[in-house]
Amino acid sequence: MHGSVPALHILTNDVVLADPGFVQLATAVMEAWGPRIAIHLRATEITARRLVELSLQLRVVSEMTRSWVLVHDRVDIAMVAGVTGAQLTSRSLTVADARRIAPTIVLGASVHATADAWITAQSGATFLVAGPPGDVKSEQAELSQFVRDVVDAAEGCPVIAIGGMTPERAYEMSRSGASGIVAMRGIWLDDAVSATHRYLASYDEGLRR
Repeated sequence: MHGSVPALHILTNDVVLADPGFVQLATAVMEAWGPRIAIHLRATEITARRLVELSLQLRVVSEMTRSWVLVHDRVDIAMVAGVTGAQLTSRSLTVADARRIAPTIVLGASVHATADAWITAQSGATFLVAGPPGDVKSEQAELSQFVRDVVDAAEGCPVIAIGGMTPERAYEMSRSGASGIVAMRGIWLDDAVSATHRYLASYDEGLRR
């Protein structure tokens, strides 16, 4: 129904979402890279109404480009806005509970322990976002090994790697078996379209090796 999981998942936060140019920037990235992109709307301070407004604006672009739009923690907003789906974290409903009310949407789920990967995948997650607990700037070797372990435990459920992601790390993550990567600062603090190209090019190079 939703096709393959995008290779680059681009996070936001309240600061990014408050930028008057956010929708324009996100639109440019989605138009440039289409189904290879997932925009994650993540916020703790903006109102639910504003999050719905942003979701509705990006849904139009998503439908034209086949990019994904995912709302963090808020399955209800994802359903009201009709976007691709939601990303579940420790603050959210469990995957099993979310599936009861949203049986057909994309549901990503964050995992920070290998032991959680299998049950989370079996509960109905579309994909897993995997990063070791603690500092997101974990050592490269630690992150690579963690991703490999989660990929093995997930038994076919796509795994998206998170943790201080740079284009160089994107290469290593694809080599470690990740189906995609998560980035934020490296995208929004740069020319977003060009930065997206660098992440995807590095990730793809890892796949070719």
